[in-house]
Amino acid sequence: MVVGAVLLVIFGLLGAAVPVPYVAEVPGPTYNTLGEIDGTPVISVQGRPRNDVHGNLNMTTVGVSRRAGLSLVRAVRGWFDDEISIVPREAVYPPNQTVQQTEQRNRQDFLTSEQLAETAALGHLGYPEKVVVQGLSGDSPSQGRLEEGDAIDSVAGRPTPDTGTLDRVLRSVPGGTAVPIAYTRLGKPGTATVTTKPADGRAGSLLGVLVREQPSAPFDVDIDVERVAGPSAGLMLTLGILDLVGDTDLTGGRLIAGTGTIDVDGKVGPIGGIPLKMISAREIGADLFLVPADNCAEALRAPQPGLRLAKVASLDDALGALADVQAGRTPPSC
Repeated sequence: MVVGAVLLVIFGLLGAAVPVPYVAEVPGPTYNTLGEIDGTPVISVQGRPRNDVHGNLNMTTVGVSRRAGLSLVRAVRGWFDDEISIVPREAVYPPNQTVQQTEQRNRQDFLTSEQLAETAALGHLGYPEKVVVQGLSGDSPSQGRLEEGDAIDSVAGRPTPDTGTLDRVLRSVPGGTAVPIAYTRLGKPGTATVTTKPADGRAGSLLGVLVREQPSAPFDVDIDVERVAGPSAGLMLTLGILDLVGDTDLTGGRLIAGTGTIDVDGKVGPIGGIPLKMISAREIGADLFLVPADNCAEALRAPQPGLRLAKVASLDDALGALADVQAGRTPPSC
């Protein structure tokens, strides 16, 4: 009996101390895309007043505890807890990457989702697609002349409606040439003269700007969320932008939560951790939870009492579901 008791104590201590290659995923915080985080608006608008909105459009998240690995006792305890998901550590932190590399990649995915959300929202509102400045290099000859958000309309008098045309124009301009740039900034036309720098390894010159094709509006949208990683907030950010700069009240004062990726065409893609995000939505008292269509089967296996689900495969589906709720109709469910 003494030996058995000693062994039991030893195994108990080992179970509490020795890590196993699993991590615990838990319901994470939710953030209202129409609101603020620590006093800073999640979505800021420059160049026009924000719409006066009163509802919530909450993105939902998943938290990861003990990224170095769980103890055996904690892992076993988590397997029996409906509000914790125990998953192999390599499913969250790939073995060929450090934790820091994984977190940097996930953060970049979120920043990309910000750009996609803005593109999808402004495209839905009908703004024309142009070549828009995303940033300037440190030694850019365009410093002080062009700004992030400027739409480049022409270079050296030649229209630049897309990035391919802009590249061809710049290839025909020798480095060190002073060229006039026509641009649109916050809906107002402007001009600047930029002395280009030579392109490395090829003919032509550079403006020292990073550009992409996206809808250009007479205002600027900026998203500021430091605590979220991954691409799954795309849909809710898109809806937040539309509510703040569009002509329709999307929530009617209700608390709407949801998740899903978004692409430039407004297609909503699946995400991970849907059961945990539904728990977060239920806990904040959401009136409706927007579920990517490809996550519906998983969502139905983990229903949350009182939480209504709406199946969405596109931005139009999400907008239709919100309109249904406002009109007292039942939106298409999973």
